[in-house]
Formats: sequence, structure tokens, C-alpha cells
Amino acid sequence: MKNFKWKFLLVFVAILLLLTACKEESVDNDQEEKDVVTDASPDRYLDTITILTRPQAAAPDEYETAMMIHDGLLELGLDVEVSAMPWEQLSDIVWYERDEWQITGWQMAARPERLDPDEFTYNLFHSGGIEDGYNFLGYNNPEYDAIAEAQRKEVDKEARAELVKEAQQIIADDATYHFTVHPNINIVYNSDVFVKDSITDMTGMGAHNIWTYTGAEPAGEEKDIILNSADNVQAINPFYISGSTDSWVTELVWDRVMRMNEDGLPEPWAAESVEWEDDSTVLVTLRDGMEWHDGNPVTAEDVKFSFDAPKTGEVPMYEPFVANIDNIEVLNDLELRFSLKEPWAAFETSSLAKLNIVPKHIWEPILEDLADKPENAESYQEEVPVGSGPYKFGSWKFQEEVVLDANKDHFNAPKMDRWIVRIISNMEAALGMIQNGEINFLATYMGDADLLSQEVEANDNLEMITSIDLGFNFFAVNHRLEPFNDLSFRKALQAIVDKEAITEIIWKGYATPADSVVAPSLEYWKNDSISIPSGGIDQAIEILSEAGYQWDEEGALLKPE
Repeated sequence: MKNFKWKFLLVFVAILLLLTACKEESVDNDQEEKDVVTDASPDRYLDTITILTRPQAAAPDEYETAMMIHDGLLELGLDVEVSAMPWEQLSDIVWYERDEWQITGWQMAARPERLDPDEFTYNLFHSGGIEDGYNFLGYNNPEYDAIAEAQRKEVDKEARAELVKEAQQIIADDATYHFTVHPNINIVYNSDVFVKDSITDMTGMGAHNIWTYTGAEPAGEEKDIILNSADNVQAINPFYISGSTDSWVTELVWDRVMRMNEDGLPEPWAAESVEWEDDSTVLVTLRDGMEWHDGNPVTAEDVKFSFDAPKTGEVPMYEPFVANIDNIEVLNDLELRFSLKEPWAAFETSSLAKLNIVPKHIWEPILEDLADKPENAESYQEEVPVGSGPYKFGSWKFQEEVVLDANKDHFNAPKMDRWIVRIISNMEAALGMIQNGEINFLATYMGDADLLSQEVEANDNLEMITSIDLGFNFFAVNHRLEPFNDLSFRKALQAIVDKEAITEIIWKGYATPADSVVAPSLEYWKNDSISIPSGGIDQAIEILSEAGYQWDEEGALLKPE
């Protein structure tokens, strides 16, 4: 027995030595691939890179992906840190301090009007949005601008699809975003509270949509829709959307000329009809009898004001959605004519179904007062927001909840009495609350999807609806700052963002790897031929070496000379 033990020990030591030798050889090989220099100039060293993300409890998928990127950059020889913070703090830094951040986790939420590719194609990347629009990362490519503009004008659907696909390829080639996944939308609701057939599964949106919130029927005495959000509501403002939760509220409080129906197509909403008189002239007739929540009538003047306001400079977020409107003529209280500068294929989706209709009698004096101030309409908060939508503002406890009351006089009045969103940043807590009845509609869940599925199966009163998200998750880099202003560095970062591992390990298969802004469910618009570096650290080293990057003797990455 002693001899056996000694033989086993000798074999174990031999294997250990062999593995150590292999590892050292691997390290040596890595070093041979790298161009190592001595006595590097201090100005060749890169600054510490800070990755912004939401906290692990609130967004475990984003936080864990940030750590994966952190480890990859560390292996490339960079000093890296991860800074976790609440969504409202993170979004304020990225949106308002555009020269200050380096890498940030981000998500483009699914919204009905984004079923047409125009908003993602034009607004996210056109250089016109660099200063104060959606192009917060500072991407600037005149070739891309021209294609983004061309797809807006092209009325031939097939020709437009080719332009949209070309735009996707340029974004990939320029390593503009670092895409991760299109998440599965897992919506859970309590079937003791809602009639099953009254919950609408909308294309690209899942069960979380305006058709559910207006059409859901009570199955018993409970008549409140009580849902969760991991992110705080930052503003209830028809001219500013700081995140997905804000948009849930504004979509219910304010009406729009058109809305995307459950099949993902635009249809008249506040409008009785939308008639194209020619390829650049649209006649809109409003529904008769609509009222603001303060009792005043909704008129064509309100609609004109809502679409003119973004051109004043006081509403920069919405300016791209009205830029192609040449003139709006009010014909009478219910009719108005939109004249476009040139044909716009996505006008119904990206403008008429995008802008909130606001009361002129409230917002006109506000904008006039802001005209001589550094602030704009995005920073203004009404004490009692007034819209005309299917829900009225009830109350708002910051970082706790928003309560909306059903507008029973609305032309599409909700069947439930109240809509309540509670801010629950911890996913485990949210899961517990849908189980014990504190909430009855799990609208956001970014925790363990396997665990969620198991809990639904174990509870007879819980139902889950799953679909692929129209939106996508990604990490944005600041193109204004070094080293992210270098295409080679961005491509190296692409190589270490392992979307397959993120999908399988972090999302446990409850997501689809993303390579563009267009979701796989939008097959007509999706470019299936996109190629993005995905070879991991080895490919990243190769890309950087070819671009002139080097390493010092300690393995620190050095800028090209």
C-alpha cells in the first residue's frame, strides 16, 4: 500500500510539473505573439479604464458581462475597474457628461415604434445626434449618415431593406457598439387576477405593452395592475424619456396620433384617420370629443404644437423625429395637414406613432420661459402631469412607486382601475413578490431564468409568456476618448466580448446573441451576413499588434508610437 501511495504521489507530481511547463510554454507563446519593448516612454501607457454598470442585484446580467469584459481587458494589459451605480446616476453621466465616461453597459428597450428600423438606424448613429441626441457615444461617419438618410427617403420597401442592411454592416465594421444579446422577454402574471385571454403578447414587446394594460380584464375583485421595475422613474415628462420605465408611464398618460398595433403595424389612435394625399403630404383627422385630464378639449392646435416644439431647441431628444416635417397646417379643430420636406417611408411609425401629444395651454408658456435659460424642456417636471391618455397621473413616490388611475372617459378606457409600478431593484425580491401577491405582473426580471421557470411551474396561479426582445443589450464605448477613438482597439474589444458565452453562461440560454440593432424576429430587415471579430484574447492581441500596439516587460499595453 505504501508503494502504491508513493507511486501515486510521483505520478501526481509529474502531471503537475507537466501542466506547469505547458502553462509556462503557453505564456511564452503569448509573449512571442506580443511585441515586447523595454524602457517604454511614459506617454505610451493608457489611462485606467472604468466600466460603468448597474449593480449586480438590479442587473446581474449587465454586471456579470462587465466583469467578463474587465477580465479580458486586464488580460490584454490594461488597468481596469468596474463602477456599479444606480441607473439614474449612470444614465445622467452618460447622457449629460458626454466627455467623461469610457465604457458603459446600456440597453435599448423594446418600444412599439421601434418595430420599424428607422429609429435605431438613424437616431442612434447619425452625427446629428452627437451633441444632445441618442448618439451619446459620439460616432461620426459621413458614409453612414448618407445611408441612414437615404433609407428614410426610400419608398421602395426592397430597396430600403438593402440600405438598412448596409447600415448594419457599417456599424459592425466600425465596431460602433459592442453588442451582447437580444434577451428573452419573460413576463409572468397572476391568472387569479387577470383573465388569461385578455393579456396581449405583442410582436417584439411580449406581454408588457399598452394593449395589455388597457385590455386586461379582472378575473376577481382585484382591479389594480401592480408591476415591478428594477430602475427608478427619473422623469414623467412627455418631452424626455430617460429609460424604459419612464416610457412605460408616458405611453399611458399621453396619447399619440398613431400607435403600433399588436401585430407591429401603425394604426390611427388619437386620429380618426390618417390619409396620404401624395408621397409627402398627410391629412390627419382627430377623434372628436377627446379631452385633456384637466377637462380642456384636445385640438389640432395641440397636435401642431407637439410636433413644432422639438424644432425650437428646447426638446432635443425628439428633434430627429420631426426634422423632415416642412410645415403643419391647421385646417380646423380636428384636421391638420403635414407637409414633408421629402418622402419619408417611416413617417407613420417614427413620427406620428412616436411623439406624445401635449397640451399647448400648459407647455407653451413653459417653453417660452425656458427659452432664455440654460435648461430645456427635458429637465422640467410638472407637479401634476397632464395628458389625454388612457391613464391619469395619480401619485409618484420617488424610488418607490408611480400610481396611475384609469381614465374612464378615454376612447379606449382600461378595464382595470389602477396601474401601479413599484421600484424593486433586487430580482430575488421581485420574484418573491410575484409569488406572495405583493405584485401581480412581473414586468422585469433579469435574474436566473431557470429559477423563474421553475417557480412558475410550481405555482398554479402563475403564467409566463416568453418571446425574443425587440430591444438589445450592449456595451457602449466613448468614441471621443482614447483608446476608443481607435478602430483597431474597438475591434480588439469586439473580439473579447464573447456573445456565445454571455448567452449560455450569464443568460443560461434565455437570450439570442446580438450582432446588430435589428432583432432576429424582424427577418425582413435583418442582415444575416454580418461578421464581427470573435476570436477572444488571441485575436485581440493580433489586431492590436497589427495596429502598432506593443507591451512592456510587465505585460502592460502600450499605445502605438
